[in-house]
Amino acid sequence: MLTRPVVLSLARLAFATTAIVAMTYQFATSADTSFRQANFFGFFTIQSNILGVAALSLLVVVPRARRNPSFDGARSAVVLYMALVGVVFALLLSGLQEELQTTVPWVDFVLHKLMPVVLVLDWLVDPPRHRLPAWTVLAWLAYPAAWLTYTLVRGELADWYPYPFVDVSKLGYGGVLGRSVGLTLGFALAGALLLWIGNRRARE
Repeated sequence: MLTRPVVLSLARLAFATTAIVAMTYQFATSADTSFRQANFFGFFTIQSNILGVAALSLLVVVPRARRNPSFDGARSAVVLYMALVGVVFALLLSGLQEELQTTVPWVDFVLHKLMPVVLVLDWLVDPPRHRLPAWTVLAWLAYPAAWLTYTLVRGELADWYPYPFVDVSKLGYGGVLGRSVGLTLGFALAGALLLWIGNRRARE
């Protein structure tokens, strides 16, 4: 009979493989169009899903007893990013699959809906071992901030932006800044909630 850890590991590998297949298929499809291959990796969704695959894979090979605070913090950061991929897509990007290069329905489902749910549920089923300090939330915001900076710099050079809310050519820097502040506040609130839940579960 399979034990709970074995079943969880098999499920993690299955979902990680599904995400890899979805991203590979989407990349191959994009390569056949005028869409630049470099643009593919500029999407926060793609980068977060790659991190999600890495997190699920590491959870398989790193036993719970060997997970230190840094591991729990990094894993929780990926959970936060993936959760926000699902929320932002549902609220701001639904119906824009053509612009987002996710016109294949099953790829869209896997990357924007399935994987965010999987990462959050996995985190709830197998919560962090350690309580994390409050400043961890600020550390979690470093990656989205770096992504935004890179996106704006590259967008100016390549005249391409991955999402409408960071499209300087249409919104101007003022419009992008306003939306970025709103998203950052949303990230911070979601991060604080995630930290609170994680710390409670770790204490239990």
